[in-house]
Amino acid sequence: MQKTVVIDVVGLSYSLIGEHTPFLKQWMANRNQATIDPMLPALTTSVQSTYVTGKWPSETGIVGNGWYDRTDAEVKMWKQSNKLVSGEKIWDRARQQDPSFTVSKMFWWYNMYSSADYSATPRPQYPSDGLKIPDCYTQPADLRDRLQQELGTFPLFHFWGPQTTIKSSRWIADASMLVDKWHDPTLTLIYLPHLDYCLQKFGEDTTKIASDLREIDDVCRDLIQYYEQKGAEIVVLSEYGITNVNRPVHLNRILREAGMIRYREERGLELFDAGASPAFALSDHQVAHVYVNDPSVYDQVRTLLEKTPGVERVLDRAQQKAEHIDHERAGDFVVVADADSWFTYYYWLDDARAPDFARLVAIHQKPGYDPAEMFMDQTNPLIKLKAGYKLGRKLLGFRYLMNVISLDATLVKGSHGRTGTAPKHHPVFISNRQTPNRLTAVDVYDLLWEILTAPVTA
Repeated sequence: MQKTVVIDVVGLSYSLIGEHTPFLKQWMANRNQATIDPMLPALTTSVQSTYVTGKWPSETGIVGNGWYDRTDAEVKMWKQSNKLVSGEKIWDRARQQDPSFTVSKMFWWYNMYSSADYSATPRPQYPSDGLKIPDCYTQPADLRDRLQQELGTFPLFHFWGPQTTIKSSRWIADASMLVDKWHDPTLTLIYLPHLDYCLQKFGEDTTKIASDLREIDDVCRDLIQYYEQKGAEIVVLSEYGITNVNRPVHLNRILREAGMIRYREERGLELFDAGASPAFALSDHQVAHVYVNDPSVYDQVRTLLEKTPGVERVLDRAQQKAEHIDHERAGDFVVVADADSWFTYYYWLDDARAPDFARLVAIHQKPGYDPAEMFMDQTNPLIKLKAGYKLGRKLLGFRYLMNVISLDATLVKGSHGRTGTAPKHHPVFISNRQTPNRLTAVDVYDLLWEILTAPVTA
C-alpha cells in the first residue's frame, strides 16, 4: 500500500491560510483543495471517529466529546478507550488486504486500547496525593519511554489550559517523525491542536493570532518536508473551522430557574447531581445534549429551549436522524447554537457557590466542555502570584489546588460545533489527489482509502 500521512491541523480553514502561513500557502498552490461540509456535531472526537470509520455519529456512537451514561447516571467527558468507537477502523480494513500494513496514530483521539500498531495520547499521572504529573500513554508501552528519553516529558500543561503554546504540537510532530524513523508505518495520523486554542481565545483576529499561525506553519513545514523525502502521500485536513462568538448561553442556569437542576451542598458549594435532575444540558461548544430524566417535563423543556436567545435549533429524536446523530448516547434533545453563541456548562447562580473544580483545569470532572480553562481569573490582580505560589507548593511536594481559572465566559471569542457556517470557515482537505471541491465527512474515509490503495509511487 501507499505510504500515507494525514496531518490534522485542528481549526484550520482557508480563511487562515495566507500572509502568516507562507509555507502552507505555497505548498497547497499546486495541490487539490477541497472543503468538508461541517458535520453535526463539528467536534474533535466525533469528526475524527467519522474520518477513520466512514460512519456517522449515529453509527460510531461518538455524539460529542462526552455524553450522559444513563446507567451510571454520570456525565462522562473526554474518555479515551477506542472500544467506545463502533465501526471497523480504516487500518483494520487495510490489514485484511495487506498483512504487512502498519499504522501510527499520534494523538488522534480514542487512542487507548486501539488496534493501532503505534500510538500516543495525553495521559497524566494522578498520584494519591492529588498531584497531576505530565505524561503520555503509548502502544507499545515502551514507546513512551523512548519518546520521552529523546524529547523530554510530554508538555501536558502546554497541551491544554492557560499555558497552552506551540510546544505540545511541536512535541507531537517530533514524536511522529521519530516513530516513522523507528518503525516506518504505512499510515501515520498526526494531530496538531495548536490553532484550536488561540482561535477559541481570540477568534479570527490576526492581530492576536499571527504568531500562532506562523508557529503552526513552521511545524507543518517540517513534517511535510520530512515525509515528502520519505515518498509519502500527504494529506492536510481539519475537523472544523472556528468562527467568532460573543454570547455565552447558560442553558443549565435557565433549566435551573425552571426547577430542572438538582445539586448537593458540600462545604458551602453546589455539586451538580445529574441523576437526580429532571433535565439538564451537557454543553459542548456550540452543541448541547439535553437529557430529560423525567418524561413529564419533556414538552416544558422543549418549549424552554426553543425560546432561549442564542438557540438556533432544538432537535428531537426524529430530527436527529436526519442529521445522523440519532444514537442512544445522544440527548433527548440536541440543541444547536446560532452563529454568535456557544453553550457553557455553568449551573450555579452565584460564583461564590461554584464547585471547586470550576476554577480548575478539570476536563473529566466538569459536566460539559469549558473553554474558560484557557484563561486565568482576570478579576484577581494577584492571580499570577497565586499561581506561582501554588506551583511552588507542588515543587516542594505539598498538596495544592491550582484554582486560578476564570469563571468569565465572555472571555471566549471563538467556537465551533454547529453546521451552516460559511465555506471559508469549513474544514479543509488538501492532497495530490483529484477530488470534488466539496466533501462530506464520510467522504474523507473513502478518499483516504483510495490514496492508501493507489499504485505505489516510485
